[in-house]
Amino acid sequence: MIIKNGKVALPGKDELSPVDIRVVDGKIAELGEDLTGDDEIIEARGMIVLPGGIDPHVHFDDPGFTDREDFYHGSCCSASGGITTVIDMPCTSIPPVTDLDNLREKLGVIEKKAVIDFGLFGGISPQSMAGGYPDNFRELSELVLGFKTYFISVMEFFSALNHFQFRGVLEKAKELGAIILLHAEDLSYVNAATDYYMKRGKAPIDYYRSRPEAAEVLAVANAVELAEEVGGDLHIVHVSTARAAEIIASSSVTCETEPHYLQFDIDDFIRLGSPLKTTPPVKKPGNKERLWQYLSDGRINFVASDHAPCPASGKETASIWTDYAGFPGSGTLLPYLFSEGYMKGRLSLRRLVEVASENAARRYGLYPRKGAIEVGTDGDLVLIDPDRTWTVEGEKFLSKGHITPFEGMELKGRVIRTIVRGTTVYDADRGIRVEGGYGRFLTGP
Repeated sequence: MIIKNGKVALPGKDELSPVDIRVVDGKIAELGEDLTGDDEIIEARGMIVLPGGIDPHVHFDDPGFTDREDFYHGSCCSASGGITTVIDMPCTSIPPVTDLDNLREKLGVIEKKAVIDFGLFGGISPQSMAGGYPDNFRELSELVLGFKTYFISVMEFFSALNHFQFRGVLEKAKELGAIILLHAEDLSYVNAATDYYMKRGKAPIDYYRSRPEAAEVLAVANAVELAEEVGGDLHIVHVSTARAAEIIASSSVTCETEPHYLQFDIDDFIRLGSPLKTTPPVKKPGNKERLWQYLSDGRINFVASDHAPCPASGKETASIWTDYAGFPGSGTLLPYLFSEGYMKGRLSLRRLVEVASENAARRYGLYPRKGAIEVGTDGDLVLIDPDRTWTVEGEKFLSKGHITPFEGMELKGRVIRTIVRGTTVYDADRGIRVEGGYGRFLTGP
């Protein structure tokens, strides 16, 4: 395969490069001008060619919750938005990925469905800990890309760690060279505030008040202190509060944010209601502008979707307390960053590549196999027409979920083709071009 006449985002460059790309046996074999040969030719004139996007935070709910999503529909949705690699969370499948047997059971189901490459996170909860540490921790750490934990959780089979347990996990993970991921909201604050505000209303503002900025800041400050003391390798997911990002940036801890925290605030939550409900919720006006700044200057490391759809009935319970928290986002992750970040000048070309692909690949041990366009890397590429403007329509999502807070938003830059290891997996005119099972399971270095 030769991708010809495109403008290519090469590593570390702030300007697009007019080079052709030759992919042989799934790997980038050559970069240069006017490449020729008997290869399949992909005409990319007028297109911007980026390294395939990486979405390092999805809930594809498979097996166990496939009424909400499954790995086929989830990975198709990702591919339609230029994502070539996802990393699936351990907690929203049955059984959860908390030991080696559970991982093998999950893998046996999902590897037949994925249309793009994928990795898995393991999970650590009180239910999975034996003698203070997870069963098969060492063996599992050789297959997963990190371990997800919670400071607050409503999942009966995957509950939260207390601070003492969390410290022990950081210590053990340090021995193994493993990364710990954390959902950081303060348990005592949220539980007390929820009891209080549930008695006073069932609107979005009541839900926000139960999980405000302070709940995240308290949890992040405690987690950072423990990680710094122990020397553990900690990554905090879905940071929604600018002050929390500042605390993280002053430490060795890393973090990610999500498109909805960059786009929406509490006024939007009041207006839109449950389609915008997530945990943590969006925050006060002024917060999102600071998050954009921190994403641009490097204080926030990268962006993930937290893709977590549900049927329409899950968003229509007549109370914000029982409406499902989450929505499909993997298919709009890269288009949003391209449109609202790069095209509007909030992100340089180099920073776009970093936050959409390269930095997640580096963080989870997939770089340079993933996350860059250079000789020797996987032929994972996305072709974007920067002149195409399109409107987000949830009903057209390839996910099982179709309710999105981005409904009706115009984005500039349309994904025309998504290529994984030299094979077109998605074409804007023809849809998904491979069968389930094309995607490969990725482990760390």
